[in-house]
Amino acid sequence: MARKPYPSDVTDAEWDFVVPYLTLMNEDAPQREHDLREVFNAMRWIVRAGSPWRYIPNDLPPWQIVYQQTQRWLASGVFEAMTHDLRELLRMLAPGGGATPSAAIFDSRTLQSTPESGQRAGYDGAKRKKGSKIHMAVDTLGHLLALHVTAADEQDRTQVSKLCGAIQKVTEKSVELAFVDQGYTGEKAEKAAAGHKIQLSVVKALGAKRGFVLLPRRWVVERSFAWLARCRRLAKDYERLASTLRGLHLAAFAFLMLARLMNFGESA
Repeated sequence: MARKPYPSDVTDAEWDFVVPYLTLMNEDAPQREHDLREVFNAMRWIVRAGSPWRYIPNDLPPWQIVYQQTQRWLASGVFEAMTHDLRELLRMLAPGGGATPSAAIFDSRTLQSTPESGQRAGYDGAKRKKGSKIHMAVDTLGHLLALHVTAADEQDRTQVSKLCGAIQKVTEKSVELAFVDQGYTGEKAEKAAAGHKIQLSVVKALGAKRGFVLLPRRWVVERSFAWLARCRRLAKDYERLASTLRGLHLAAFAFLMLARLMNFGESA
């Protein structure tokens, strides 16, 4: 590498892991003008730094190349496959862990809209914010199971069936219990979960609360959202397409889980 490295650059060990997922064609294909690793580094820089695509530094590949390749990766499900494999590896490395979970935690967060995403935004009355809502399911270690994007005016309880179907698909129907907050209460939500053989367990805050209160089980998904907060591209909804917003969340999780896997290797 001729340039000075960025803190977001992929390490050699990380690159050895991700390159089989990223090579949609041969890495040395004659039509490839820019180094694939540098394109991946540029994408990581965007997610971490939060810059517009056109502001990619001049010592990285041109923004058009990075954007087009990123869209190819997202459309091909590269980061879904990566997060799935990383989750299973991390679970097997954890004490007493199996490859597939038996419980999950659901939650959502609302991202403020921007001029780019305003046309598909909705208003979240509870958060008093116009934007998009990220609906997410994680396992009990905080690793991603499923994620999708809606307008912010969509209720959490109406997304139960979609989340349950997605997590049962990636876990081979191993999940039996989902911890949720009071936004997922109601007979329809219970029936939707039961249709996928999942029981909803509502974790309630006892008494009046002021500020942040650590709730059993549910703190895990809150921590996962906090991990994503390190990626400035995800601080607001800067994307014209909901599919891009979802894909960059998946990519961010893949980057975080990959770093955790490398830490396991170093400590072993």
